[in-house]
Amino acid sequence: MQAPTQLLSASRQNLWRLTWIRLLVLAAQAGTLGFAYMSGLVVLAWLPLLVLLGLSLSMCILTGLRLRASWPVTEFEFAAHLAMDLFIHSGLLYYVGGSTNPFVAYYLVPLTIAAATLPWLYSVVLSGLALSGYTALLIWYRPLHLQGEQVGELLITLHLFGMWLNFALSAAFITFFVAKMSQAVREQDQLRAARREDSMRDQQLLAVATQAAGAAHELSTPLATMSVLLTELRHEHRAEVELQEDLVLLQEQVKMCKGTLQHLVRAAEADRRQTIAEQSVTSWLEAALQRWHLMRPETTYRYQLLGEGVAPTLMAPVDLTQALLNLLNNAADACPDNLLIRLSWDQLWVLITIRDYGAGVPLAIAEQLGKPFFTTKGKGFGLGLFLSQISVTRAGGTVKLYNQEGGGTLTELRLPRMHTML
Repeated sequence: MQAPTQLLSASRQNLWRLTWIRLLVLAAQAGTLGFAYMSGLVVLAWLPLLVLLGLSLSMCILTGLRLRASWPVTEFEFAAHLAMDLFIHSGLLYYVGGSTNPFVAYYLVPLTIAAATLPWLYSVVLSGLALSGYTALLIWYRPLHLQGEQVGELLITLHLFGMWLNFALSAAFITFFVAKMSQAVREQDQLRAARREDSMRDQQLLAVATQAAGAAHELSTPLATMSVLLTELRHEHRAEVELQEDLVLLQEQVKMCKGTLQHLVRAAEADRRQTIAEQSVTSWLEAALQRWHLMRPETTYRYQLLGEGVAPTLMAPVDLTQALLNLLNNAADACPDNLLIRLSWDQLWVLITIRDYGAGVPLAIAEQLGKPFFTTKGKGFGLGLFLSQISVTRAGGTVKLYNQEGGGTLTELRLPRMHTML
């Protein structure tokens, strides 16, 4: 079951990570204050410090409850959480020495998180808050009062230890959590880019489908007229044997065109009603090859079945069959002689390869293949490979073309081994 999109957003993941940072920092702060209380070396305002730690713990709990809700985490909300962390950190520092406390450098951790995950405007505002807090702590703070002998030496030791601990925690948070947050943002941007590309591709496909539907409707009338005229011509020229052969061939071609249009209508209705029949991959491929050979009788090919065991089954939609026919036609256009078609499978994939011995794919235009209305042929519209890739992608598979040594192209059609490919 796929999680909702909002649960996978970068801001939501980053807010979870920020909550974990709070918990770790809270544990370190509570441990430090506990050590100071037990040792009796320093006199602190314990009640305000406990209130601030309680506020930080409450924020962690409330954030965890909030993340269980379905509404998305906005960038403003994430920035508000970072601002709240800065306020709490400033309050704690006020009671433990202000700017003289080595943990004052922890201001950089929320700012680094903001710079890595938020737009620059939020980062500027948070930087202003941190700078204001740091500046205020230079003036207003409660100094630390140490008890016992050798106070000066102890103060230096504690300060150095605090600097080391602050550096270790800040380095760990920045290295691990900020890197994870930046990665989440990059993945979100890549996902958005992929969705924009899919949307553009779907718009192109819709335009092609609209034109195809109109063309199919318009072709039915001239095909019917051609069929009637061919029948009359055969009756009028019965004595001319050579002409009769040509007329028979034309009638078969017209009949095939009419059958293709009827097949498209029936297939669209079956797809709408979800009545696609389940069949083995070998039966599907062999039926497609028979249909293709009727379309391209001049083509010669060899078919090899390399899969072992029982052939997997699938429910192949019409557009997947048409994708296979387009790939076969492309190979036949490159070189119609001695094509090699192989079928194999493993535990995860069904693999169909088509090897032709044509000129291959020019490297200069290899990246353009598969784009609509781009073709290397003298005829055609450049839609075959484009539509094939879309259909195979919908089925969860891939189409790849490889240049072969000695000339020719290997077309690889890879489909996931499953019972339903819709």
